[in-house]
Amino acid sequence: MLFGTPDPKYQSGEPALPVGLPPDVIISSDTRREERIPPGQTRTRKWPVLHATTVPKIPLDKWSLEIRGLVRKPFKVTWDEYQQLPRVKVFADFHCVTTWSRLGNVWEGVSIHELLKRAEVLPEAKFVVAEGYDYGWTTNLPLEDLMQPDVLVADTHDELPIDADHGGPVRLMVPLLYAWKSAKWLKAIELTANDQPGYWERGGYHNHGDPWTEERYGY
Repeated sequence: MLFGTPDPKYQSGEPALPVGLPPDVIISSDTRREERIPPGQTRTRKWPVLHATTVPKIPLDKWSLEIRGLVRKPFKVTWDEYQQLPRVKVFADFHCVTTWSRLGNVWEGVSIHELLKRAEVLPEAKFVVAEGYDYGWTTNLPLEDLMQPDVLVADTHDELPIDADHGGPVRLMVPLLYAWKSAKWLKAIELTANDQPGYWERGGYHNHGDPWTEERYGY
């Protein structure tokens, strides 16, 4: 309850299973595991809020998403242009490095494959830097991880727009890695030849972030 109003993000009962979903929903592979909670994690029924700094204010008429770096066709889309792109839905679990897991989320937005297809990634690109609107915050990813079929730029979560506290208007969503790799308030995706550790990685978090092998801190 929030000030007497039911929390729309609270999960009652058992977590949703990857069955009976519409055929157009992409199912993240981890949701098919017999045990869906990684080592050292516990299930939360809520959707906690954690930030590195403060929540940026991003008017939609000022928002844009840029794809740049080692691509043949760098581009930038406005909010209206982003809304016109083909959309996908992804059923996925969500694991925070601070040890909570929220199971059975449905994300909707634009597939990373759609964006990178338009940009035409160059062969020498091996890594990605995702930049947020929160004062130059970045995180790094191997391009191979970004290209998994369940990765998207999401603007809705469980059929509701992603609010600012949770990274809206859009956030990157990389379900197979710890949640800090799913950059909130996404501003740009840059393709690079070399790995460039971001904010939390430089601060002592693991450079990769696989929840199933507990890649939490250090290399």
